[in-house]
Amino acid sequence: MPPRQFPASNFNGDDRPRRRRLVAALLSVPGLMPALAHTQLGGDAVYPQSLDGPGSLRLAPQLEERPLKSGQQPSTFLLGDKTTGTSNEDVAAKGSAEVRRTVRVIKADALHYDQDNDMADAFGNVRLINNGVLFVGPEAHLKVEANEGFMKNPKYHFNLTGGSGSAERIDLVDNERARVDHGTYTACACADNPAWYIKGSSFDFDTGSEEGIAHNGVLFFQGVPIMASPWLSFPLTSDRRSGLLSPTFSVSSTNGFELATPYYFSIAPNRDLTVTPRILARRGVLAEATYRYLSPAYSGSITGNYLPNDSQTHSNRYAIFWQHTQNFGGGFAGYINYNKVSDSQYPEDLGNASNQFLNGTQLLYQQEAGLTYSNGPWSLLAREQRWQTLTPSVPPYAREPELNVQYNKYNVGGFDYGAEADFTRFTITTEGATNGNRAYFNPYLSYGINAPGYFITPKVQWHFASYDLSHIATSQVSGSSLPIAGQPKNFIESIPTLSFDSGLVFNRSVRLFGQDYIQTLEPRLYYVYTPYRNQDFAPIFDTAESDFGIAEIYTPNTFVDNDRIADANRVTAGVTTRFINPATGDERARFVIAQQYYFQSQRVTITPSTLPDQAKHSDLLAGASIKLGAGFASETAFQYNVDNDQLVRTSVGFAWSPANRKVINVGYRYTHSNQTTLVNEPINQILVSGEWPLTNHLFAVARVNYDLASHRLVDGLLGFQYDADCWELGFGAQHYANGVSSSGQLSSGTRVLVQLTFKGLSNVDNGLVSAFRSAVQGYQPPPVPEPSLARFSNYE
Repeated sequence: MPPRQFPASNFNGDDRPRRRRLVAALLSVPGLMPALAHTQLGGDAVYPQSLDGPGSLRLAPQLEERPLKSGQQPSTFLLGDKTTGTSNEDVAAKGSAEVRRTVRVIKADALHYDQDNDMADAFGNVRLINNGVLFVGPEAHLKVEANEGFMKNPKYHFNLTGGSGSAERIDLVDNERARVDHGTYTACACADNPAWYIKGSSFDFDTGSEEGIAHNGVLFFQGVPIMASPWLSFPLTSDRRSGLLSPTFSVSSTNGFELATPYYFSIAPNRDLTVTPRILARRGVLAEATYRYLSPAYSGSITGNYLPNDSQTHSNRYAIFWQHTQNFGGGFAGYINYNKVSDSQYPEDLGNASNQFLNGTQLLYQQEAGLTYSNGPWSLLAREQRWQTLTPSVPPYAREPELNVQYNKYNVGGFDYGAEADFTRFTITTEGATNGNRAYFNPYLSYGINAPGYFITPKVQWHFASYDLSHIATSQVSGSSLPIAGQPKNFIESIPTLSFDSGLVFNRSVRLFGQDYIQTLEPRLYYVYTPYRNQDFAPIFDTAESDFGIAEIYTPNTFVDNDRIADANRVTAGVTTRFINPATGDERARFVIAQQYYFQSQRVTITPSTLPDQAKHSDLLAGASIKLGAGFASETAFQYNVDNDQLVRTSVGFAWSPANRKVINVGYRYTHSNQTTLVNEPINQILVSGEWPLTNHLFAVARVNYDLASHRLVDGLLGFQYDADCWELGFGAQHYANGVSSSGQLSSGTRVLVQLTFKGLSNVDNGLVSAFRSAVQGYQPPPVPEPSLARFSNYE
């Protein structure tokens, strides 16, 4: 509509200096009535309010909006340096003119408001504020209540995200929607010269759905067009929204150049879908889809990959990954963990096609579903578990099914007691291997005496096992024991274990390097006795030798799981000393040393052909952890064979992190060749990793794992992250171990990944940040900008 002209008499007032602004009128229902504000207080406001009363201050994460109740009408305020008008008809203002109604504000050099049609016409330096969005232009014409009108040559700013732009014209459709003709949009703070922006023939902005749509849009970065689309959706807040995500580029030794263009569907607040077509230069187009869902009773995700007619293998290749958890109520829950790939070479060829750096190749894929129950001392697990095994890995046993029940009570008159019962049917895909049923029952009883300076815990436990074998191996089969002459199909085991754990705690005050500490001295003795029982008839379904370290040295069984119970007549002696800050309770240092002494050699082994160990004592274990000032920390562990004067295993690590995004880690690990390693060779590796700023915006990330024995790089990573005001650029190149080939040789791969993120447009990690986080302990990504408190943070 054409702008309404001001009467000439409106601008012919006296010329005295303006000392204050005149409140011309208060518009209220039913008509236009001048009113004055009273400054006197009345009611409860006259009296002091208590600090915990309704008028007291309180913390709130965001400003709260309080809409008018049903039936209430908003008031309209008109302000200006000079005003004139007719009661119940119209008002005109000149000089710092304003119209305010609820959350809508119109400011201009000159303004006219017509009450009959609720129309406001503004001219000269017009500023229109509505729902946290600011529009600035030379003139505007607006129906105030309906928020319907237009503005020519506007500039606009969205307060929640800092998004801004300009256009030839903007049409306000209603309180939430606006249509922009030939405009731009950017989330950069520097709106005059943004690093990135979208230019389109038209834009649709909807602050209700917090979404913007560009028609015939072109995305510019540093003035260069990098992407065009006839329809481009983007968020107006940091909340997730449907739309095209930033494309990602990478180069790998197995697939060549890779381009991924993901599209994100925000189906509901608790459901989403990401569809990603990936162009693999050497193989074809791989389609990937990930569906995620969340509810109070269940949650999960489903990912599927499909590559039709791989150019290298000339076959269709796929992968399926499904994780699901379900809460049935009443203590019952369930889960599904299903993983499957099309072929044995899939992990090596396409395992990192989802743009994530990998170390090693996955050869076992779990396929499991289970039901759990937990209520007080009772817990139950019923599950069906299978495995997809890829060559050259050895197939493990499947559980078809397993039922496990546990009962545990603690501190009942000082006693702890309980039991575990389990029934499992074991099957295996290896032809000729032993399979069958196993049931065991493991009750225990212990009594703890705990005092400020000591503790004593005697414990007795019993292992009952019953085997019902449906098939017995007749020859050596990979992954199973040698057949034993006279091997029965049905037999029972009964093995008791008695243990006695005790320790002392001494404290004293010490002063080291000018600091006061509390030093503890904690000697500990642990005795265990288990009589020898011949268990050669028991197959190895799920049992292996446990690791030997500080965490395992105070346990009764040297095997994991229930096919072998080690005979024992030994005592473990150890001592720990700690240095504690008395002011904060923070442990600044800990030193541990421990060793086992055998009164009788252990005779039970995994396989009958293995000779028992005749040593009188175990290797010596020692460890230390230290935390100093300026972000310095150290972790060290040693395993030393006294008889052979040989270092069996060691791990030394240092970390220094003086400030955020500054961390350096140095580690060394050694394992003697007589220990079990991946290729039966000693491990003698040094590892260095870190994150460090090179400039105020540029950060370097690196990791080197170098084998000193074979003089080769096990894995390495070099990356950079540039964090600008409204965009981020990440780069990473990795040489990674890719498992062991079918010929038994170590294999490796290389990969280069680039990630460009436009802040305010999309923020999805394509695998680079997760790779940096897993490669460098203590890594911190660029900080996320803090959101505005509310859309009225810059309220005018």
